[in-house]
Amino acid sequence: MNKIILIVLAIFLPPVAVFFKNGIGKDLLINIVLCLIFFIPGVVHAVWRVTK
Repeated sequence: MNKIILIVLAIFLPPVAVFFKNGIGKDLLINIVLCLIFFIPGVVHAVWRVTK
């Protein structure tokens, strides 16, 4: 998937972007927990995972 599309998706729907980049795994679970606790850490984590 195009990296720019993944970054935009990471800003608006962080768990979906992590899922598209890494699939189901620990990174997706971490991102879901971060988004449930507070949205901004989930966005930061998703952008970090997408650009890595």
